[in-house]
Amino acid sequence: MSFSLTHLILISISYLITLFAVAWMTERGWVPRRLVRHPITYTLSIGVYASSWAFYGAVGLAYRYGNGFLSIYLGLSGAFLLAPVLLYPIQQLTRTHQLSSLADLFAFRFRSSTAGAVTALGLLIGSLPLLALQIQAVAETVSIMTGKAILNEIALFYCVLIALFSILFGARHSGSREKHEGLVFAIAFESLVKLIAILCVGGYALWYIFSGPSDLENWLLDNKQFLNYMQVPLQEGPWRTLLLLFFSSAIVMPHLYHMVFTENLNPRAMMTASWGLPLFLLLMSLPVPIILWAGLKLEVASIADYFTLGLGITVNNPNLALIAFMGGLSAASGVTIVLTIALSGMVLNHLILPLYPPSAENNIYRWLKWSRRLLIFAIIAAAYTLYIVLSSNPDLSSLGIIAFAGTLQFFPGVLATLYWPKANRYGFISGVTAGLLIWGVGLLLPLLSNVRHLVVPGLNLNYQLDPNSWHNYSILALSVNCSIFVVVSLITRTSKEEKRSAQASAINKVIMPERRTLQAGSAQDFALALAKPLGATTAQREVEHALQQLGLPFDESRPFALRRLRNQIKANLSGLMGPSIAQDLVSTFLPYTNNSESYQTEDIHFIESRLEDYRSRLTGLAAELDALRRYHRQTLQDLPLGVCSLSADQEILMWNRAMETLTGIAAARVIGSRIQHIDQPWRELLMDFVQGSDNHFYKKKLQNQYESRWLNLHKAAIDQLVSSGAGGLVLLIEDTTQTRLLEDKLMHAERLASIGRLAAGVAHEIGNPITGIACLAQIVREERTEDAELLEISEQIIEQTKRVTRIVQSMMNFARSEHQIREQFVPVQLYDVCNEAINLLRLNQQQKPVDFINQIDPHFFVLGDAQRLGQVFINLLDNARDASPAESSIRISSRASSTEVWLYIEDQGTGIDAAFIEQLFEPFFTTKDPGQGTGLGLAMVFSIIEEHQGDISIDSPCDKVNQRGTRFCIRLPRHTPTKTNVPALIEQ
Repeated sequence: MSFSLTHLILISISYLITLFAVAWMTERGWVPRRLVRHPITYTLSIGVYASSWAFYGAVGLAYRYGNGFLSIYLGLSGAFLLAPVLLYPIQQLTRTHQLSSLADLFAFRFRSSTAGAVTALGLLIGSLPLLALQIQAVAETVSIMTGKAILNEIALFYCVLIALFSILFGARHSGSREKHEGLVFAIAFESLVKLIAILCVGGYALWYIFSGPSDLENWLLDNKQFLNYMQVPLQEGPWRTLLLLFFSSAIVMPHLYHMVFTENLNPRAMMTASWGLPLFLLLMSLPVPIILWAGLKLEVASIADYFTLGLGITVNNPNLALIAFMGGLSAASGVTIVLTIALSGMVLNHLILPLYPPSAENNIYRWLKWSRRLLIFAIIAAAYTLYIVLSSNPDLSSLGIIAFAGTLQFFPGVLATLYWPKANRYGFISGVTAGLLIWGVGLLLPLLSNVRHLVVPGLNLNYQLDPNSWHNYSILALSVNCSIFVVVSLITRTSKEEKRSAQASAINKVIMPERRTLQAGSAQDFALALAKPLGATTAQREVEHALQQLGLPFDESRPFALRRLRNQIKANLSGLMGPSIAQDLVSTFLPYTNNSESYQTEDIHFIESRLEDYRSRLTGLAAELDALRRYHRQTLQDLPLGVCSLSADQEILMWNRAMETLTGIAAARVIGSRIQHIDQPWRELLMDFVQGSDNHFYKKKLQNQYESRWLNLHKAAIDQLVSSGAGGLVLLIEDTTQTRLLEDKLMHAERLASIGRLAAGVAHEIGNPITGIACLAQIVREERTEDAELLEISEQIIEQTKRVTRIVQSMMNFARSEHQIREQFVPVQLYDVCNEAINLLRLNQQQKPVDFINQIDPHFFVLGDAQRLGQVFINLLDNARDASPAESSIRISSRASSTEVWLYIEDQGTGIDAAFIEQLFEPFFTTKDPGQGTGLGLAMVFSIIEEHQGDISIDSPCDKVNQRGTRFCIRLPRHTPTKTNVPALIEQ
């Protein structure tokens, strides 16, 4: 049975187009976002690990190493079962610092572009055999199915096709920092295809070739040598070495690092992957021994690597063969696409950009995009060249093991990054170089040539090179690597930058000991500085993108916010151009000031934000200390006193809720800024206090636009800690405004009491002269003179002396208690009281002429003191006259209910300022010019109205259209007199 080459080419192209369509529809938003970001999708995307080597070569590995083939699945599963101590920390580093590859991780950890370059070059060389394996698998499966020996032509066509699709999948953007949601979903789809394919082949082998599990058991009993052989390799060395190779591959293989960390759309999805991926690999491994035994039973003509495909051809089942072919093509295409994307970004950032950086005049994004595209073609061309050079045509399992053994040399660096802060760049580079040399000589050199002996001149040493002893060379290379790494790291000096990176990379290290002052003072300064290396457009775009990620405004100038912005820009540039170039750019163009070389602990709110991220992982004593920290922090936040903590350079580290309420300034606005940048009037007050020598300010008055405040301020110095370098000030601010107002009220009350006592004395002393004047006037009136003018004058004198007497009596009443006054209340006709007040005001001819209109209903009575109510009308009408223009009118009106009377006094003046209305009835408050008023009139009015169980309110302006006029409204309890005494009252 054979297939048409054209048919297989169309199937391959159709599948790749389908794969691309899945990715394209995902990025267009046609696939539900909930499905794209689902943890199961992420888990399936990591299934890219199962390449054609795992799909086909696992059967060959089982044929050679028995149950040792399970190491392919158990190794990676073990890495994900240890995710909390191995994968989670790397994920945190990757997301925080935008480390898109293992080379980025090492360049960041060891602060060395050389470390990144060595890693990129080593991973490129180590991954080429894996890429060549995919090409070989596709070419050989097509050749098996068509029966044509045109391997090189098929391989070349596949390379061109997969290069185009790799560019469409992952090189449509400028850098590797973007998340390729379409790629993730497409690779998840690819993993599902190959899983279904191998399960179908395994199911066919179990139920159709063996007629079910019982028939398989009987066959194995008849062929015990196959079953026994499966157990033997577990007692030998290769089994353990295989486990180590595949365990480390979760991190060191570029395509796995890319899918596990770089393309992780949902950080919490790794929790699902820690059990979901082992389940996926378990399902992938179950059919492998069944396919192997079915191939041995049928004596499939192909090598064991291709039993999965050969079963369908041997039983003459084209559908089964096509399913196996599609599964293998899917596995090869997925790993080739992801691996070339990952390698292109790594090579660009660590090998190309350091030597040929783009010019600022160019469009950097376009330059990076086309560079990645060219590198994808170059990497696939290199893999094709390696495929051609492999004249010995090694089997798939051997070729895959060689690739994994090469990348294994970077695993010690990963462990040192997480667990050994003393490791440095010299040790890492020396160890990796030595390990790669041993791997290259022992495994790669025999693969590329017929060399089988290595002679060391001068030492008379002759080494036998045997690729079948791959595990010996792998362990030797790893041992030498680790030994040199440790020794060189211990005997060489570690730089300060490496120490800070080590502290940032090590597990459970939450403090970033760096808080220095930047030369740039604003986000706009960042854009101007970065315009030199990146160009104005690119720099502006990067700064705006970083501000948007942090949720900061473009006019941001707070020191802490600027440091966060600098770190975010560095992380973004790291994802775009690699951490080494990003570090150089940021250090050169966004430097710190010269006077900030000494490092201090990071701001307290930053430390606490990091602790919040680790809260769920803290246990034991660490959890108890965190609970204690939260308790003290909450105590300071809820303290009724304003608390402000300052660093040694006067940067605000804490601003509690009471401080927010007191100042009206939100903590988010000032945390991280300097004290001299807060709003007035608090800036001047706090600056004077901080810079002054006094540790306490008492009853300090703070005047703002609307009100005055009285404050007590206290400060305490925080001693500098030797371990952290921290120091500064703590300010406590107590609002004593209410206490001060209460004191003022008490002083007013005392002043009024003094006025009352003075009034009583004046009333007593003025009474005798007034009585004498009244007697003289009565004598003049009693003499029967016919001078009418003299009689009128004497009458007026008598009336005025009576008025003076009543005023004196009012002053006496002012000094008495309230119940004494109420005992003298009588029914009072409001109309007459108002008329009397108007007549008295008209006697003053020097005041401006106005028209008083009395519209009070004559039938409205109240129970009270007519004299004191007259004082109310005189004061209010006199004030209304002062406020009104000449020839205007002042209207006095009324309305009543069965229990209450309302009086309205309305003028046509300019109105009263709203800011003064609340203070009008306070003693000694006046809006008149100095010397024109005492401020006691309205206070007296308010007191009299209260004595009569009423209240008074102000409406200003009362004419809303013309914005003028003031209306006083007086509410008094209504009194209904009996009919017998109404005339007497009116007559009075």
